[in-house]
Amino acid sequence: LMVHGIDKRVDLAPLLKKSSVAAVGPGLGQTVWAQNLLAELLDTAMPLVVDADALNLLAKEPFKRDNWVLTPHPGEAARLLGITIKEIESDRFSSVKALQKKYGGVVVLKGAGTLIFDGSEMVINTTGNPGMASGGMGDVLSGVIAALLAQGLSLSQSARFGVWLHGKAGDIAAKEGERGLLASDLLRPLRVLVNQ
Repeated sequence: LMVHGIDKRVDLAPLLKKSSVAAVGPGLGQTVWAQNLLAELLDTAMPLVVDADALNLLAKEPFKRDNWVLTPHPGEAARLLGITIKEIESDRFSSVKALQKKYGGVVVLKGAGTLIFDGSEMVINTTGNPGMASGGMGDVLSGVIAALLAQGLSLSQSARFGVWLHGKAGDIAAKEGERGLLASDLLRPLRVLVNQ
């Protein structure tokens, strides 16, 4: 979907038949068109990776399902739970558990020490650096997780390995300096890491 432009909800069906997973949210917006596209995806049994504006739309109309990975940053998490960012950050463990209980699936609460919770097991990621707090990094993470899902990894495996891989690529890219780190700087280290 990230590579196919569509204007009407009906145009989505043929693309979904060819897809095994969808990443939705980056660049989506919050228009009626975006709401319709998200609704169409929610009607499928396809695994989803949900980020950015799809999370903002979900906050307005909560929906629970088991076969998705939600990747909120603290601001999106606050909207999803109807609380403040300060409340999210004051107890990130309870926050990620509350998100998973309300929305299901696997939740990746981004930030320093990204948390991954699948309803039974909590993982704290140790890769990544402050330079990764820049535009587009979350979009890359969504794509990495979706790519791993498409290769047959489980939701939990895809989220855990995807977050680790994304952070490790960021750490490699940051060897040249964290300041000014761009999402595109992760592409080469990602390729190297997945081929090791």
